[in-house]
Amino acid sequence: MARLKRTSQVLEKAARRAASITSIDPNLDVSNGLTLFAYSSLIETMRNKENTYNTALSNLDKIYREMLETEQQLADMTEHILMGIGAKYGKSSVEYGMAGGVPKNQRRKGLRGESPIVSNEPPSMIVGVNSNGKVKA
Repeated sequence: MARLKRTSQVLEKAARRAASITSIDPNLDVSNGLTLFAYSSLIETMRNKENTYNTALSNLDKIYREMLETEQQLADMTEHILMGIGAKYGKSSVEYGMAGGVPKNQRRKGLRGESPIVSNEPPSMIVGVNSNGKVKA
């Protein structure tokens, strides 16, 4: 999913206000450096920074997609290499184990109905007791 691009409400409001101020006086100067020219210049600076930011996000999205594609290719090649080592040396070989595979003769097969979750706590010998002291069945 692409990252959301940024839009500035402050920028939009300032651009509308600058257009309105232009209709009052295109050379407006209210002193202390507050001129329509400086205001318009800052609006353009913000617009350029916003565009640069959104372009960078697009580039980042492209790089991320390329990285995910390369990661998938790497996962496939990793699997194929292990399968190749298994085919060449056998799945019970030391080489297969050295490459990260579990040798065929060392695999554990679970019994049907057996829960794969193993608890390290010893079984409790305490029978449940309800609030009035009677033993639950």
